Amino acid sequence: MTSRAPSREPQQDRSRATRRRLLEAAIDCLASVGWAGTTVAVVAERAGVSRGAAQHHFRTREELVTAAVEYGAEIRMRDMRARLNADSPLTTLEVVTMLGDLYTSPLFRAALQLWVAASSDPQLRAQVLPLEARVGREAHRLTVEALNADESIPGVRETIQATLDLVRGLGLADLLTDDSARRTRLLAQWATTLDAVLARSPGSITALQRSEPEPH
Repeated sequence: MTSRAPSREPQQDRSRATRRRLLEAAIDCLASVGWAGTTVAVVAERAGVSRGAAQHHFRTREELVTAAVEYGAEIRMRDMRARLNADSPLTTLEVVTMLGDLYTSPLFRAALQLWVAASSDPQLRAQVLPLEARVGREAHRLTVEALNADESIPGVRETIQATLDLVRGLGLADLLTDDSARRTRLLAQWATTLDAVLARSPGSITALQRSEPEPH
């Protein structure tokens, strides 16, 4: 009677859990202490794993933080898709508010630290640029989907991109002080502006709302 080889699944599960803890700790570290304070040793300590275990998954700080920002972006995009798949459609204001939350999250603060470091480090920039291009395309696509906008209509694509640029700028304004009250007012006004542009899209949220019959 031969003995059965031990399953590798528990080991693989532990490895995935360790990697996830490192990625989450790296985001938290970047957001709270910045690029200079985010070393592999510091992240490993926050994650509750040894430095050797951390370097088994990520050889360098650059690999670790780039993977962390990519992981965080995937989680936020997944959450956004889940909201879009909910039974009730989102209003324009709810969409821009959701985007505002995305760009004031710890993930955005972490990504910003990575961008600043990459701006003066050509090797890091080479890793970050493709990542940011992918995240930017997905954020744009999901925003178009959330608003049910028709980008073949002149001005709609540019307005969607302006929306993303606006919420990114509002995220920057929130770095040093709590800018939530002003951001709420600006997003409400922008939602009205966005509605005016999207009304030209037959299938958009705004057009559908306007086509609904008046209650008797």
